[in-house]
Amino acid sequence: MSPSSLIMINPWIHDFAAYDFWSKPLGLLYLAGYLRHYGFNIHLIDCLDRHHPRMIEEKSMKPPVKRSYGTGKFWRQKIPTPQPIADIKIKRIYSRYGLSKKVFEEELNAVQKPAAILVTSLMTYWYPGVMEVINLSRKIHPDVPIILGGIYATLCHEHAQQKSGADHVINDKNPAAVLRTLNNYGINAPANPSMSPGVMPYPAFDLLHSTDYICLLTSIGCPYRCQYCASHFLNPVAQKRNPHEILEEVLFWHRELGVQDFVFYDDALLVSSDTHFSIFLENLIKVGKELRFHTPNALHIREITKDIATLMYRTGFKTIRLGLETSDIDAHRILDGKLSPGEFEAAVHNLLEAGFNSKEIGAYIMIGLPGQPIDSVHKTIDLAADVGASPFLVEYSPIPHTSLWAKAVEYSNYDLAGEPLFHNNTLLPCWDDSQKKEIPILKKHALEVRERYR
Repeated sequence: MSPSSLIMINPWIHDFAAYDFWSKPLGLLYLAGYLRHYGFNIHLIDCLDRHHPRMIEEKSMKPPVKRSYGTGKFWRQKIPTPQPIADIKIKRIYSRYGLSKKVFEEELNAVQKPAAILVTSLMTYWYPGVMEVINLSRKIHPDVPIILGGIYATLCHEHAQQKSGADHVINDKNPAAVLRTLNNYGINAPANPSMSPGVMPYPAFDLLHSTDYICLLTSIGCPYRCQYCASHFLNPVAQKRNPHEILEEVLFWHRELGVQDFVFYDDALLVSSDTHFSIFLENLIKVGKELRFHTPNALHIREITKDIATLMYRTGFKTIRLGLETSDIDAHRILDGKLSPGEFEAAVHNLLEAGFNSKEIGAYIMIGLPGQPIDSVHKTIDLAADVGASPFLVEYSPIPHTSLWAKAVEYSNYDLAGEPLFHNNTLLPCWDDSQKKEIPILKKHALEVRERYR
């Protein structure tokens, strides 16, 4: 077994729907860069790779449609819906999103004697894709230790230990924990480079077959404690990067890979912006590069001042998403405490005054929350329409270790605690049948507003 070769895998998505809305396994790419810095040879398998050269030969699968700024559909193949959700009536086809099994197995066979296989995980209800890559990895490399980490492995740690098939499940996000685990299997790092505390090598985007966009993290953690979000559990300690280092990374990827589109993955991008993000934007203006920026993770509305909106417009932001969630201020006081009367209207006004148009300003509106009235969703869509923002409905997914989890378990007819498949937001697991019947009406309402701005 080679002491320095590691296979790192981003698994398939098994779901009713999936879309590449700037989706990259950033945590895995950071870990790949970190382990490469320690001397390991890294063979990355991204099962969600839309640009894999061998996929052109897969005549049975339709090539994915490309959309703006590097987004687009994944490769897709229909698969049986797993039990126990197989009998639930869903007007969508359950599919494996990503590479064909043939191409995946070819990638596994490309490394003859790996020292270990490292698998990441994302949504809790995507664990069947995790299990499939682990089973196939075990088949091809039967004596190689398989280590699982990521979001599912952390939020559903016991389930992952019992069901995933991995030899070891990590729920520690510190990359040094991976080195310790490898060491426990007798796999030592080939090198011991010196790194300043808190400094990580850049994520290994160069290992991807093609890079349409770069994902960035300027900070970790969030000061808010939204009841529906697990950010505080996954990242209990908030950290911010030096704004000058952020600019250096942007210019590095633009220079080395020719990338123009950059996507922020922060949970709290604009919080304390005067000492952080504003400095980055001001320095970016001085550089004078023609770049594009996108914020698929919701921005905190009250942080969008006139100055921030102007800086974002001047530096090339093209996709703005705001965390409106609901127009019900009383509900906000309970759920997150991050919105007061008039703040949404002021934020959208600031963005429009800065030069953004309504198509570029999206407002996320949550549906499917336990105890949420249908009428409140209609009112929230109307609010977005009235102030000039594009409403986007976001189905609530129950997440373990959040404050809303107990209420979700109470309202749901499914065994949320015992089966992560029931966390799937497509099921709207906390709404009853009468509420679910209103979904087409709500979606039509939101679409009609968005079409005004096309």
